[in-house]
Amino acid sequence: MGEFYRFENGVFTFRRRHETLRIEGWGKNGLRVRVTENRRFTGEDWALTEECSHEAVYREEHRPTPDGFGQNIAVIENGDIRAEVTEHGRIRFLNKDGKLLLQEHYLSMDYGCGFGGIRDWINGQYQGRSFRAVGGDSYRIGLGFEACPDEKIFGMGQYQQTNLNLKGCILDLRQINTQSSVPFYVSSRGYGFLMNSPAIGKVSFGNNRTEWSFPSSREIDYWITAARTPAQALEQYTAVTGRAPKMPDYALGFWQCKLRYQTQDELLSVARGYHARKIPVDIIVADFFHWTKMGEWKFDPQFWPDPEGMCRQLRDMGIQPVVSIWPTINPNSENYAAMNEAGMLIRTECGQFGTFDFYGQQTFIDPSHPDTRDYVWNVVRRNYYDRGIHNFWLDEAEPEYGPYDFDNQRYYLGSALQCSNIYPALYAKAYYDGMTAEGQENPLNLVRCAWAGSQRYGALIWSGDVHSSFRAMREQLQAGLSMGMAGIPWWTTDIGGFLGGDVNSDDFKELLVRWFAWGAFCPVFRLHGERVPHIQPEQAVINGITQMFTGSPNEVWSYGEENLEIFKKYLFLREKLRPYIRNCMKEAHEKGAPVMRTMFYEFPEDPACWDKEDQYMFGPDLLVAPIFG
Repeated sequence: MGEFYRFENGVFTFRRRHETLRIEGWGKNGLRVRVTENRRFTGEDWALTEECSHEAVYREEHRPTPDGFGQNIAVIENGDIRAEVTEHGRIRFLNKDGKLLLQEHYLSMDYGCGFGGIRDWINGQYQGRSFRAVGGDSYRIGLGFEACPDEKIFGMGQYQQTNLNLKGCILDLRQINTQSSVPFYVSSRGYGFLMNSPAIGKVSFGNNRTEWSFPSSREIDYWITAARTPAQALEQYTAVTGRAPKMPDYALGFWQCKLRYQTQDELLSVARGYHARKIPVDIIVADFFHWTKMGEWKFDPQFWPDPEGMCRQLRDMGIQPVVSIWPTINPNSENYAAMNEAGMLIRTECGQFGTFDFYGQQTFIDPSHPDTRDYVWNVVRRNYYDRGIHNFWLDEAEPEYGPYDFDNQRYYLGSALQCSNIYPALYAKAYYDGMTAEGQENPLNLVRCAWAGSQRYGALIWSGDVHSSFRAMREQLQAGLSMGMAGIPWWTTDIGGFLGGDVNSDDFKELLVRWFAWGAFCPVFRLHGERVPHIQPEQAVINGITQMFTGSPNEVWSYGEENLEIFKKYLFLREKLRPYIRNCMKEAHEKGAPVMRTMFYEFPEDPACWDKEDQYMFGPDLLVAPIFG
């Protein structure tokens, strides 16, 4: 073996100077790579949660170089993927046919030595990885790869833009309202790549190189897989990060929602309106501020006096109830003192406790602490689940800080800079674990953000508080397709947009009709929005609690008889598609396949399909081309 190489128990280790590099087989045709300048690795698996094979084979090769020195190369193989590591630590990845997939960046000052030339080391020009201490065991980390001009890159989660191909894009790796950073992509060169770090950072898919950067992290951690097709890449990726459960049949049809039903009677009257008109509806949602105080996680009995009776009436009409829950907690909440004393809340390094000012100063629960997940679920179980609510709308799941001072926020797992992006996945996990412990099969919860692996926790992601405009509608198409390519098959959007939809505007009604028609061909078919003009509460404060306004009516009959007939056309079409959608959801569960599929996912051999950005396949057989204006 080379001076710095070691291969034991299927794990390759390279140590030189202050750096330790570890490569091991991880799942089918996959390799996991970790690098640190600390004495040991963190031991966190982050998104790589699933049991999988850890097989790899190893050999050494001596290769000549143009400068006459020659060098040793360590070769690590797992199925169809091969990593080659030079005696200076530079890595490149190839498939079983010898095609170069990806290689670390270096400055070309080795005078023709090529991959890993000796002068690359002598002149100190190797720049694939960088660690710069920022205190304790934390580093400002950089990771660079050579760029291929003809490469196309897809996935990475949800960003509000019209770029489906991410080549040339710069992406912030952070969670905010309308944006979900899911750091997995599929390359047209035949590989999938997961940056297995929940740290705040940035990636640039430049034409000269790809660069990942993190202002504070303890190690580099990524996973790469070789694949012949995008479908194979996603199947191998979801095998190691988890797949969505089976979608419950009651969620395949239409979801009715608005901001917000103020009372139990109002919600039931809407449900009866659908039932009386014989319009199919699967789910109706009680949005926020049905509660007493933030962080008490229970119905306000003045306006929701009989949740058990409400749930029975809804189910008698064939409708499932869903209730919005926020991870925010008010210092006056009955749960605040106990959670604060037990360290279950996100805290600030300095300044006031609050991290979110909305109808009072709130802070957020910390789901990275396992005790938090247990505590909150037990409250939710007692106040909602045992009373008939068996699915939840997990809003504010980024979480939505104000301001986003990640260097001033600390979790049980460490600084927010190092772990904040995992918040939505662990938030969803709290409910998934609680629901499965109650014996519920195939939990489903609507969540306003995601990270890598969120799919395994029954997370149905929606695209957040987007604007009511054709531009926003167009951007949602890219968001949904990119989420699918990032391994998140359950996705939806607020039909009509959330912000700014004027119910008296003909322009908005046109937008709503177009969006509604498209929504029938989304994984989940869901109407929601704030709808102006707002309706103010009769009493601004009741029992010391500030009352939230509501939006104008947002039911399918709220926009006139002519539009109602159009809506009904797509509602009944969705019902006819139910068996087809059920099969699509089965494929998502079994193979990780998206329900909304890019054209190249279904037809990877057709070069034209890699450039199509305004149409998609809904499952394997239906071509959808929405009208955006």
